[in-house]
Amino acid sequence: MVRNKWKKRLLLGMAALVAVAILVLIVGFGNRKEKDRIRVGFIISGSIRENGWNGMHYQGIKAACDKLGVELLIKENVAEGTGQCEPALRQLAEEGAQMIFLSSYGYSEEVLQVVEAYPEIVFCVNSSEYHTDNMTSYFARMYQARYLAGIIAGMRTESGRIGYVAAMSNNEVNRGISAFTLGVKRVNPDAKVIVAWTGTWDDKEKEQDMADRLIREKKVDVLTCHQNQAHVIETAEAAGIDSIGYHMASEGLSEHYLTAVVCNWELVYRQMIREFLQGKGNSQDNYWIGLKQGAVALSDYSGAVSKEIKNEVKQAKEEILSGKDIFSGEIYDRDGTLRCGENETISDEMLLEQFDWYVEGVEFYEE
Repeated sequence: MVRNKWKKRLLLGMAALVAVAILVLIVGFGNRKEKDRIRVGFIISGSIRENGWNGMHYQGIKAACDKLGVELLIKENVAEGTGQCEPALRQLAEEGAQMIFLSSYGYSEEVLQVVEAYPEIVFCVNSSEYHTDNMTSYFARMYQARYLAGIIAGMRTESGRIGYVAAMSNNEVNRGISAFTLGVKRVNPDAKVIVAWTGTWDDKEKEQDMADRLIREKKVDVLTCHQNQAHVIETAEAAGIDSIGYHMASEGLSEHYLTAVVCNWELVYRQMIREFLQGKGNSQDNYWIGLKQGAVALSDYSGAVSKEIKNEVKQAKEEILSGKDIFSGEIYDRDGTLRCGENETISDEMLLEQFDWYVEGVEFYEE
């Protein structure tokens, strides 16, 4: 009887040891999986539910992360110029993000020194003025689709006056305005593109006020914009004039809503994250893809876009896909200075980092 009790205790003890060993293995494996999990951080200036810039970026990176099996960490409503970007970045670093996207133009300048303090993290930012060994500039060649949109505007306008409500002057915005104007002047050499500045990416009241002024005072009959949301488009709809959107294709509007300049952000983020997973993060200063890769496009046309306009846009698109750059050939700025010669092409470096001018045909609204 004593021997049987001893055997029973021995068996129970061995079973307990086995259970403890299994538990240790499970916990260790779980911790290792947790440690090895790839995390991508994402900072945006607005809400992930926004119908515009921030919402489109969020949907794109979320789909990319889901397909690649990586975890997405989000910091939303981090306004530019408020000092909020640095703590958001540090929080993502503490949460284990190995790659962090800063998706608003002004972030890079705000956190340049902070980025350098995390050399082990791959950073990607939506502006090309600042680079470090671990920070890459990324965007899409939106100017290519802007050029195509300009062709539509130039063929639709009857007054020869097209309104453009833009946030602020920087390389990306200036490049887009100029590309759009080159598209307009391709088909309508005498037309003007009148730019009204708001000074902010997202201010509904100011954007709609500027759009209304362009309609009433400047007699524009087509409107487009470079803002986070579609407030300018709403004003154009209310006034019954043509408009061309940006970021997203709005729904439920009249035929005056001709098309929109859009980007396939999922494709952009998927390619960049995949390269990071392959060990090629920060392998270049600027990551910039466009029509050829399917990154930028025009959304579906409304019924107001004629066959003639579609054919002109198709021809221009084919020229771009065959290698012709929009910023090539003879181009003058609005002061009459020759910026590009007949047999020249403006380099990507100049387009990205030194576009502080506007092509001939651009005017500014003065209050």
